[in-house]
Amino acid sequence: MFLFYRAKTSSSFPLGLVSKLLLGLAVAALLLSAPVSLAQSQPAGNPQSGQQPAPQDPNKQNQQTPEAGGPQGDIGPIAVPKKKEEQPKREDIPKPPKKIEGMPDTPTLHIASNLVTVDVGVLSKDGTFIPGLKQENFRVFEDGVPQSISSFNQTQAPITAVMLVEFANNDFFYAFSYDSLVASWTFAQTLKKEDWIGLITYDIRAHIVQDFTQDKRAIQASIMGIRPGMAMSAETNLFDALFDTIDRLETVEGRKYIILVSSGRDTFSKRTLDQILKKVQGSKDIAIYSVSTGQALRNYLESHGGMRYLCPITDFSCNTTYLQADNQMKTFAKMTGGKYYAPLFQASFRDAFLDIAQTIRNQYTISYHPTNRAQDGSFRKIKVELVNPDGTPAKLKNEKGKDVKYQIIAREGYKAKPEVQ
Repeated sequence: MFLFYRAKTSSSFPLGLVSKLLLGLAVAALLLSAPVSLAQSQPAGNPQSGQQPAPQDPNKQNQQTPEAGGPQGDIGPIAVPKKKEEQPKREDIPKPPKKIEGMPDTPTLHIASNLVTVDVGVLSKDGTFIPGLKQENFRVFEDGVPQSISSFNQTQAPITAVMLVEFANNDFFYAFSYDSLVASWTFAQTLKKEDWIGLITYDIRAHIVQDFTQDKRAIQASIMGIRPGMAMSAETNLFDALFDTIDRLETVEGRKYIILVSSGRDTFSKRTLDQILKKVQGSKDIAIYSVSTGQALRNYLESHGGMRYLCPITDFSCNTTYLQADNQMKTFAKMTGGKYYAPLFQASFRDAFLDIAQTIRNQYTISYHPTNRAQDGSFRKIKVELVNPDGTPAKLKNEKGKDVKYQIIAREGYKAKPEVQ
């Protein structure tokens, strides 16, 4: 524009025809070339900076443009040259380890050491714990093979337990729900301040009412908040609820207990009886104490020919259904070293839970290294016996010198660890 202004002002001077023609051609050439030079000389993103373009080296114009990999500019991608990958020096390349004769190509981890711990309860006929026994009074078998006991002690410790309570919305099962509430409240009365207790109810699915707590009042308040008729479903999916509860407890360290308060019936679970039995059998450090509900109502209806009201019309035999339910509850307890209770009256619930509290707080703990060191994931059966020092079956006597009938409570077995590949 400056040149154009100068051209116009210069027209006032007397010039020759040839001079005017040459001057006009020069002005036109400059105007046509000005936009191209501005676009090439202005820096990207700052066209008004007014900085002069850096002189270009003509020798670099024929060089190949590096591969663009950076951000986009006004005139195309801003080229960012790639760094050349330098080959590592020969001495820096790690050498493969030397092959040792007899060692497999694929490494395998073998767990050679294994310790099995068994909690054993020795109870009298009326369910009282029998103290004072020593290590030499016990003999342990695994798959029929005698085992050497490595450690032994009598424990009386706080408990970690979950109350898994059936609570379904069914008018015909009001007596069952009432028994569940009575049982839960009764067990809460036996708790000590060191105990950790959680409360889970179930109908069509499990509901965590109270997570683990040492606050006895929190458990009691949770139980008081449960009322018959307030459940979400009439289904009683016992297998699913028990499976889920075992899953949760397997992440908790130490000995755990499930206080299962239920009729034992399963109506709509996704998991089968075979699946839940395998889950119970493979559980570790978990004992199930099962308390059956509705026994008084069942006895009344059975004696008056009214058992059909407790089952849907599709059931072939309601008596058979409840016998199977009782058998399931007994099996859960027997597999894990727990006990089964079928209280008839409200006072019977208190006796049952006092027995549970005494049993799980007072136990003998036996540990041994199994002679079968195979890590094959198989199930190993355990049997515990009481013997005299000479190896004969032990006979216990009370303070009056009379023989005492006793029972040994211990889990049926355990699942060996599989080999870790």
